[in-house]
Amino acid sequence: MVDERKLVERMPRNPLLGAFVGSLVGFLFPVCECGNVPVARRLLMQGVPTSVAIGFLLAAPTINPIVIWSTWTAFRDQPEIVVLRVVFSLVIATIVGWVFSFQKDLTPLVQPAIARYLKFNPPPEQSSKRRSGRGQNTRVQTGNSTLLQSGTYILGGSSSGQITRIDTSPEEVAIANQTKPMSDKLRLVLDNIIQELRELGAVMVIGSAVAAAIQVLAPRDIILSLGAGTVSSIIAMLVLAVVVSICSTVDSFFALSFASAFTSGSLLAFLVFGPMVDIKGIGLMLSIFKPRALFYLFALAGLLTFLMTLFLNLHVF
Repeated sequence: MVDERKLVERMPRNPLLGAFVGSLVGFLFPVCECGNVPVARRLLMQGVPTSVAIGFLLAAPTINPIVIWSTWTAFRDQPEIVVLRVVFSLVIATIVGWVFSFQKDLTPLVQPAIARYLKFNPPPEQSSKRRSGRGQNTRVQTGNSTLLQSGTYILGGSSSGQITRIDTSPEEVAIANQTKPMSDKLRLVLDNIIQELRELGAVMVIGSAVAAAIQVLAPRDIILSLGAGTVSSIIAMLVLAVVVSICSTVDSFFALSFASAFTSGSLLAFLVFGPMVDIKGIGLMLSIFKPRALFYLFALAGLLTFLMTLFLNLHVF
C-alpha cells in the first residue's frame, strides 16, 4: 500500500539523522534478518542514502513491533532486557550506518551488479542532473528472482512469482503500482500473511528444537563455566548468535533458556548481535556487499555490541 518512491524522497539526507531514521523504518516493514536484505537492497537501488539503508539492514530485524512484543513476552519479568535490546540495536545501527556514509562512492563496497544499478538510480541530488543528460527509454524486464519471492508487493512482486526487476525505471514502477486495483492489492496482502505464517511457523518449530537440544545435550558444567564469566559469557553468546541463526521473532525464547546460567549482558549480546549477523544472512548480504565490506560491517557491529554489553556486566548487573 506504500508508494516506495515517496518513501525514498522523504528520507533525510543528513548521514547521522538518516541512519537513525533508517533504523526505525522496521516499524513500517516488520521483517526478520532474512527479509530485510531484499528490502534494503531495493532501497539502495532506489537511491536511498547509504546510512539509511545500512541502518535499516541492521536494526529492522529487532526494532519492529513483532520482535519487541515477542521479547516482552519472553522477558516479562526483566523489562530492562526489552528496553536495552531496542536501545542498543538502535544505537549500534545508527553508528554503523553513519560510519558507512563517509564512503561516498559505494562501488568498491558493493557487488558489480549492484554498482551498475546504483548508476541507473543515482541519489536524488544527482538524479536530476543525470536525467537531463539521458533519455527516458528504460526497459522493464521481468523474471524469476533468486532472492525475492512471491508476495513482496513493496518489491513489485506478484503471486505468480514474476517480479519487476531492479533495473526497472522508478517512474514506471510507481505508475504500475498506482494502477493496481484494490482487489489485487488486498490479494497480495493475503499472500504475504500466508507466506509469513508458513515460514515463521517452521522457524519457530526449528528454533524450539535447537533450544531443547542444547538444554538436554550440552554439558551443564561447560555452560555454567562460560555463562558465569564477565567476558567469556559475552563472547560465547556472540558466537552462538552467529552459529545458531535463529529468527529474530523467536530468538528471545531461545535466550530465555540461558537466563539462569548466563549474565544479563551476554543475553543482550545474543539478542542484539544475532539479528544483525548470522550464518544464514551472510549469503543474502553477499548479494549486496563484497566480502571486505561485510567484514567491516560485522566487525564494527560486533565490537560495539561487545563493549556495550561488557559495560553493563561490569557496572550495572
